[in-house]
Amino acid sequence: MSESVAVQWFPGHMAKTRRLITDSLKQVDLVVELTDARIPQSSRNPELDQWVSGKPRILLLNKSDQADPEATRRWLEHYRREGIPALSCDCKSGAGVDRFLPMVRQTLAGLLARREEKGMAGRMIRIMVVGVPNVGKSSFINRMAGSRRAKAEDRPGVTRGKQWVSLGKDVELLDMPGVLWPKFDDPLVGEKLAFTGAVKDDVLDIELLAMRLLENLAGNYPGRLEERYKLAGLDGLDGLALLEAVGRKRGMLISGGEINTERAAIMVVDEYRSGKLGRITFELPREESSHESV
Repeated sequence: MSESVAVQWFPGHMAKTRRLITDSLKQVDLVVELTDARIPQSSRNPELDQWVSGKPRILLLNKSDQADPEATRRWLEHYRREGIPALSCDCKSGAGVDRFLPMVRQTLAGLLARREEKGMAGRMIRIMVVGVPNVGKSSFINRMAGSRRAKAEDRPGVTRGKQWVSLGKDVELLDMPGVLWPKFDDPLVGEKLAFTGAVKDDVLDIELLAMRLLENLAGNYPGRLEERYKLAGLDGLDGLALLEAVGRKRGMLISGGEINTERAAIMVVDEYRSGKLGRITFELPREESSHESV
């Protein structure tokens, strides 16, 4: 088994984002937290519970098109049992996004009824959009607004300041920059965030990341590796052996027949993130977890 990937990344602008979120809460009626459906727990900032305490909240499990659909169903059932409004979606294609505003109105039904009683029906509903970097906040806002109002790129740390986006006559979204937290108490959390691209690759050991990814897949989705890389007999292989096997199959050799493990690592991580290894989820709700990182 390879050592876990050490991830500690907390640029100075993220401390500013924490203040920006807490200072802006008084301006909004509801907080929507985007998570990555492949890592629903690891992609939730644990500090948000404290920051947004008292505000109604909705969870969106984005990138559900890349996640194991059965695992996503289990997560949604878990949140239902916890009394947390949640839905799965794919903001790039728009799948599931049409259910968001009805869920907002259902979640805020009490507030909207009180406003109507006071003659304030139609008052603007203001929603803060939060989440870790690269979870798809800008894609969600652009999909809801029907335009490219917010910057959207497939890399972390693009949005740097807050942006208000109107969805029509009575709903506004407040887009906040992505924010991680200063220290990952569980190293596997940082590792899974690195798998999915929430942490910049230039602060990571890409070969170790690929080894850990391959170990995880060999333990939980061995058929995907066997099919994609024409491998067999994965039992007992550690990350380095798996990476070398992949590199050998793809002909990534250098002088003397040695395997170019760096090139193989980059390919493995890229192929996972682009969906070529199939729909994969790295964690299940704690009470039924079987997809733990190895």
